[in-house]
Amino acid sequence: MNPDISRLLDEWDYTGPDKLIVRKIKGEDGRTRIQMRVDLGILQMEWSNRPDGQRPHGKASLLDHFLDQLEQKKADKGPDAQLNLSHEDCVSLQTESLQYYYRRICMFELESYHEACRDAEHNLQIMEIVRTHAENDDDRLSLEQYRPFVIMHRTRARSLIATDSGDIDKALRHIEEGIEEIETFFRSYDRDDLVKESQELKVLKEMAEEIRKQQPRSEEDQLRAELTEAVENEEFERAAEIRDELKKFDLP
Repeated sequence: MNPDISRLLDEWDYTGPDKLIVRKIKGEDGRTRIQMRVDLGILQMEWSNRPDGQRPHGKASLLDHFLDQLEQKKADKGPDAQLNLSHEDCVSLQTESLQYYYRRICMFELESYHEACRDAEHNLQIMEIVRTHAENDDDRLSLEQYRPFVIMHRTRARSLIATDSGDIDKALRHIEEGIEEIETFFRSYDRDDLVKESQELKVLKEMAEEIRKQQPRSEEDQLRAELTEAVENEEFERAAEIRDELKKFDLP
């Protein structure tokens, strides 16, 4: 087989860094995969489990391997047992989290929000096991700094799933929970100042505003919107009619 992939690259142009270029394909073995076009070629990822298709220690992911080890230690030594993750362990987990990040952003582009949520959850679990079991504080902080970003991605995915199913209230609840989780994270590090500066919080609040626009208006809200429009257009007779209709909503 000729290893040259020039034909594949010629058939799928790289159009620049401003937009993620992603496609979903069927492999020769029938399995679904993701491809992302980058300036120097094509990245190919598995649809599920580890994006690179590897099975560390025979497990679906390196995280799964360490979670199994943790469960075994707890069974042997009690619920407070520690894994004592080395620097090398943490670097390997961080490398895995980067793979899941690349796939996650592809899933958003493909509007595969369940899978985007799944991959965000995976990385949050990596952060949690490193935070709890790393031997070195630097290894903890190297991942913890990204926690607000991953929470934001998980929140977006959950909210978009709810929006797609028509449950606007649930979508907004997910955003409220995500905002609260990020704010709690900042405050746990005594960084209340970041609550005002956080781009992640800004993204979620703007998303909530857009979703609220999709909420069905009550009759009263609809009439008040029509009244505002009538007054702005100097349609005073129509405005008077709307005011009469609004009287039925006045408190007794």
